[in-house]
Amino acid sequence: MPRLLVHVEGQTEESFVNEILTDHLTRIGYGNVGARLLGNPRLRSRRGGIRDWQVVKSDILRHLKQDHGAIATTMVDYYALPNNWPGRNQSKTFPSSNEKAQHVEAAISADICQELGSGFDPRRFVPLVMMHEFEALLFSEPMQFASSIGREDLKAPFSEIRQSFVSPEDINDSATTAPSKRVSELFPGYQKPLFGIIAALDIGLARMRDQCPHFGSWLDLLEGLPKVCSYLE
Repeated sequence: MPRLLVHVEGQTEESFVNEILTDHLTRIGYGNVGARLLGNPRLRSRRGGIRDWQVVKSDILRHLKQDHGAIATTMVDYYALPNNWPGRNQSKTFPSSNEKAQHVEAAISADICQELGSGFDPRRFVPLVMMHEFEALLFSEPMQFASSIGREDLKAPFSEIRQSFVSPEDINDSATTAPSKRVSELFPGYQKPLFGIIAALDIGLARMRDQCPHFGSWLDLLEGLPKVCSYLE
């Protein structure tokens, strides 16, 4: 059975993989699922941001070369990406958030595959670029989100935020209105790694994938890989 490593940018995403995705994906055919922070967070080029592509690329390549029985993916925030990530600058010309994310995913996948050569199976690297932040997934069920963090009074404000967008994946208007900033403005004591994972457990993957089509497509792809990559040990 193949192993899956999810390269993530932060502690919340790491916990999401280890506490929620792992159980689900091991049940459908992975021998092991785990998360790894991209690079050394203490050495990131800017506080709270993800590292430059060449550093991240080296991490991903190292893993794929060392573990020939592994599939690798990413869980990174589009708006946190430095401009030197493949496709990042060109993606600005696309009108929808989904198109922007898909363009960057295709570009970073092509770069990794080119580096590994013609003998590399491209199905072994399936990146996910989330448009805004992890909290967008939690707005899949705003009423439950509010209940899970112990703030029943936020059911109406959270629902209003959600209803203002076609999909939770679209929630953002500027650098100051990303999902987590909206939550923190309403709930100054919000602790992302703690409250975010509690809410995610309560909301569940089924609701997230239903409301967040880009995230759902990524899960669909991951779920199908153990069968098509059954040669991996």
